[in-house]
Amino acid sequence: MVAIIPQPLHVESPVGGAAFPLEGAVLVAGPTEAEQRVAAYAADLLTRAAGTRVAVAGSVPDGAPSIALRLADVAGPSGSDSPERYMLEVDGSGAVLTATAPVGLFHAVQTLRRLVTEGEHGPEVSAVVVHDAPRFAWRGLSFDVARNFFPVRQIELVIDVLASYKLNVLHLHLTDDQGWRIETPSRPELAKLASETSTSGTAGGHLSLADFRHLQDYAADRFVTIVPEIDLPGHTNAATSVYGELRADGQRTAPYEGIEVGFSQLTYDLPATEPFLREVLADVAAITDGEYLHVGGDEALTLGAEEYAQFIALLEEIVAETGKKTITWQEAAQAGTRPDTLLQYWDNRVDSAPFLAAAARGSRFIMSPGNRAYLDMKYTAEYPLGQDWAGLIELRTAYDWDPAEVIEGLPVDQIEGVEAAVWTETLSTQEELFLMLLPRLSAVAEVAWTAPERKDWDDYRARVVAEAATWRREGLSFHETPQVDWS
Repeated sequence: MVAIIPQPLHVESPVGGAAFPLEGAVLVAGPTEAEQRVAAYAADLLTRAAGTRVAVAGSVPDGAPSIALRLADVAGPSGSDSPERYMLEVDGSGAVLTATAPVGLFHAVQTLRRLVTEGEHGPEVSAVVVHDAPRFAWRGLSFDVARNFFPVRQIELVIDVLASYKLNVLHLHLTDDQGWRIETPSRPELAKLASETSTSGTAGGHLSLADFRHLQDYAADRFVTIVPEIDLPGHTNAATSVYGELRADGQRTAPYEGIEVGFSQLTYDLPATEPFLREVLADVAAITDGEYLHVGGDEALTLGAEEYAQFIALLEEIVAETGKKTITWQEAAQAGTRPDTLLQYWDNRVDSAPFLAAAARGSRFIMSPGNRAYLDMKYTAEYPLGQDWAGLIELRTAYDWDPAEVIEGLPVDQIEGVEAAVWTETLSTQEELFLMLLPRLSAVAEVAWTAPERKDWDDYRARVVAEAATWRREGLSFHETPQVDWS
């Protein structure tokens, strides 16, 4: 068995092929900055995996085993033209990683790292040929740092795990009733005054402009894009605790540390509302490298349909004026969103008619069904962490689903991709966070990357056992579900 997660599209293990010894191996890459950056990352990753130094070199010494990173036109499996496609070839003399773009080389490195085993004479990689490309272009995690704040180092660890599973989007939920977690120069009071609370009663916190800049650079080095979310027009108690003029009664709300939803809102026709939205979204757009801003739109339960639709139209207008593209949660479909607004599906308990109508207008969807991809749901009824409103999500539940079957009648070519989500009402420490993420995030990663005909539960649960050694080496907690034989 070749233990690669997510499962590639094509894997061939030549009969009798010699293994590639990693002792003394050197890594060579092309001259561009992107290639050299991937090479440096690869050398560090493979050194940790193998327990022996893998160095970057300008050329290969005579007789030395080598790992070559090559940018070249490589045919994708099944005719894929994805820029993320790659090919990996390993034999006794070394490994050749070929891709059409640096991101493909990066994915090939992640695959090679998973093939490192301990042989009779030291670390080695068995002979193999891999052709691979993703099913969906958008593969990510929505990470709530608003209910409980997680500092930069812990967000970096999340980015590392995303990259290891070929996930390429970190959607940061930065604002909610319990806290405002991003510095906004036009409204500095938000981060100063509305970031001190959390559902756990801890001190809270926020990301400075420098923090956000650093995280985007850190993510970009791993081919992950950060998508910031400012949740509007509901989930706004943190904002109204600073600015009473955003409410009809003009009164500031009290800071909130509970976990209820749907009680807070902005008021559309107040003089202060539109300037607030324009200034905050312009601030966030100005510091965001990616092309999307997420503006929420979920659970605005106290707003009437007309006022809600006015808000969505205004938010789309403002985001477009910043030069970015809009993402909203699924509720905005009922407001008649623009065709270029991405809709993020999460609540499988509601009628799908508004989503099919949006699809008919040309909308595309990110699939995050709560009963499959919400990784803050409990594993079992007795599990001490998490919630259960969307159901219990054991590992097999997170694995055994097809995004193309979530909304009946939605054309698969209008699915942009898949996001898992972890909401943190009940999670406040690194240990708790990763207990909920792992191993389930690896399952959702395979849903997002791998063609359905290549997925198999029994095969996956055998492959995931090998991941435990890496998690332990990196100091990451994980849930040892009884659905897997970890021995």
